[in-house]
Amino acid sequence: MRPDGSETPVLVLFRHDLRLSDNRALRVGAESGRPVLPVFVLDEESKGMRPVGGARRWWLHHSLSALARDLEDRGARLVLRRGRTQAVVEALLDETGADRVLWNRRYDPPGAAVDAALKEALRGRGIDCESFEGQLLHEPTRLKTGAGGPFRVYSPFWRALTAEPAPRPAMAAPRTLRGHRGPVASDDLRTWGLLPTRPDWAGGLRAEWTPGEAGALARLKIFLAGAIDGYGENRDRPGMPSTSRLSPHLAHGEITPFQIWQAVEDARGAIPARDAEKFLKEVVWREFSYHLLFHNPDLAESNYNRDFDGFRWQPSDALVEAWRRGRTGYPIVDAGMRELWQTGWMHNRVRMICASFLIKHLLQDWREGERWFWDTLVDADPASNAASWQWVAGSGADAAPYFRIFNPILQGEKFDGEGDYVRRFVPELGRVPDRFLHHPADAPALVLAEAGVKLGRDYPVPAIDHALARDRAMAAYTAMKGSA
Repeated sequence: MRPDGSETPVLVLFRHDLRLSDNRALRVGAESGRPVLPVFVLDEESKGMRPVGGARRWWLHHSLSALARDLEDRGARLVLRRGRTQAVVEALLDETGADRVLWNRRYDPPGAAVDAALKEALRGRGIDCESFEGQLLHEPTRLKTGAGGPFRVYSPFWRALTAEPAPRPAMAAPRTLRGHRGPVASDDLRTWGLLPTRPDWAGGLRAEWTPGEAGALARLKIFLAGAIDGYGENRDRPGMPSTSRLSPHLAHGEITPFQIWQAVEDARGAIPARDAEKFLKEVVWREFSYHLLFHNPDLAESNYNRDFDGFRWQPSDALVEAWRRGRTGYPIVDAGMRELWQTGWMHNRVRMICASFLIKHLLQDWREGERWFWDTLVDADPASNAASWQWVAGSGADAAPYFRIFNPILQGEKFDGEGDYVRRFVPELGRVPDRFLHHPADAPALVLAEAGVKLGRDYPVPAIDHALARDRAMAAYTAMKGSA
């Protein structure tokens, strides 16, 4: 109670949990009966905090706008502050007289370290503070191998997680909130500069996505009513609407894995069991990635398998730029990289193909790709992005062996046989017949002329021959193993 008799608020911190439903910190704050002051802190200053990339900044702006509207509808105002988390929270405590702070836990090492220091500082001041689970189905500190260590292989991790008691039910959003009525300054979201302006490159993102909790729940409902039927097979076909596309909503915490798990279980009678399990395994791959990151804080910077420290990359700015812009001469790779540039997202099968091409065909360091995806993906996640790049490189935990080198021509023919995906994102090849679409360099001159394509002018010649690239990659790998 403040000296003037007004009640002091409970601070509820939002970070990567931009939702009202299944939000335990918000729920506990609401059930306290005291005024609630929701706060989002944009912290790019605390030690180790990695600023999010351009695509996620765009998403964050719109997600925060949606969260603010949802909170206002229930009676509370979202306060925006920028700076070091601890400094911002302590300033708010002084301004409001609050004596309780609640938040949902983070599991990326820099975020977890910031939260641990915050909890220690608050308790030192006599402030009641509490954190809750909600971002993961499991706590990385608790789920361990039979030997008591962290998991290194996905399949045993899946078995261990699913042998646990069923995930808790998801919680409904508070119907109403007692918002704090005292004067508290808030930043104007527009001043944060999260949206691109000169140039505004986000037109494709606006056309493709609906950031916010409502968009996440709608996306889950649509998926369970349609694409999950046949998901086990169709998920590899980029020309079909065959995946959930929930990853950016998960990355921003607009939906939780508990909500997804419960929705799948509730739909069990209406969807094939094989498809349900395959989808849940993808959800748990995200969990496994966080398990790896939690126990290996430098996952985005250092080879998990230190043997790869001796790998002889062949850095080339020109080759990296051709890959980034979708100008490699391999249509399935170029389609994926252009999809990424236009929509901020890329189909998962194509992510693997594009990553393999950069690493093994072009012999570029996997960290170049990880950084590019971090900047351009709306679902750029510190755990999944790093773990997946290392998986493809062969340097990670439970990694694909380095000698698994995707043939981009065969991959395109197998998973985009009718060419819907390539023709959408590489329209200059739209009239090339199916039999040459994934390797136009092998098409007769007359066929290319009839399709209106001149290689080197309308579409690039291949950056490297596949057979040559494979031999070169294997030689580099052999040299690394010989020096390890």
